[in-house]
Amino acid sequence: MWSDISSRTQSAPNAIPQGKTPNVNALLKIEGLSKAFVAAKPVFADVSFSLARGEFVCIIGHSGCGKTTILNVLAGLDTATAGNVFMDGREVIGPSLERGVVFQSHALMPWLTVRQNIAFAVKSRWPDWGKAEVNIHVEKFVAMVGLSPAIDKKPAQLSGGMKQRVGIARAFCIQPKMLLLDEPFGALDALTRGTIQDELMTIVRQTQQTVFMITHDVDEAILLADRILLMSNGNESEAGYVPGGIAEVVVNPLPRARVRASLHHLDGYYELRNHIVDFLVSRAIAH
Repeated sequence: MWSDISSRTQSAPNAIPQGKTPNVNALLKIEGLSKAFVAAKPVFADVSFSLARGEFVCIIGHSGCGKTTILNVLAGLDTATAGNVFMDGREVIGPSLERGVVFQSHALMPWLTVRQNIAFAVKSRWPDWGKAEVNIHVEKFVAMVGLSPAIDKKPAQLSGGMKQRVGIARAFCIQPKMLLLDEPFGALDALTRGTIQDELMTIVRQTQQTVFMITHDVDEAILLADRILLMSNGNESEAGYVPGGIAEVVVNPLPRARVRASLHHLDGYYELRNHIVDFLVSRAIAH
């Protein structure tokens, strides 16, 4: 399988050329996105891809390539220098409750309990709901991330992993059309990170949530993603400055029901991992 696919693409196992990502049942479409802080040297340019409904897409690249900027544009928290983002056929202009965001920092309100932090989001989404209805909804999503015993504790009483679970529950509770994750597990220890990865994967499968996630962790991308976008950094070349962008889109060929404990036993895992690592080590600079 791998050799047949590789011979057709000549770049990567299951790779799709930039700008040729599938548009079937697309929820989100990104067309010709560019961002420049200095006009002559855009951080990235001509970034185009799509996300199908229920798809989990990870983006990997070195610091400074523009991953977070892309996520912020998708969230409506930043604007692109050029290009457009469409969700359900409507252009993304500004933040919306249709897109839930989880950052590396949990961003919880420290004076509110877990229950109150999540209820704040629920009330924003459904302002006409009564207290009992809000509370039932909050408790459902707190239970989903395994925090029912801590529901009336404040953030200062929680570990880092528990705070991130609250952030995930808050993002899911508003039932967004898409979830945007900016390295949400980056500050956690390996054991906690692995546990929450498993929990996230379970919730995503239950809810059929569409997810766009930034990560620096190759194994995390292989575990979670249906497709992995490999992003290059802008670079000065002999021909002049070349902006960064999506260099490759790699389709994850491993069974979607994969679990972290047995990931490395799956056929094709090492070939996929080695390809991504090779990209990051030797090919992540735009030429």
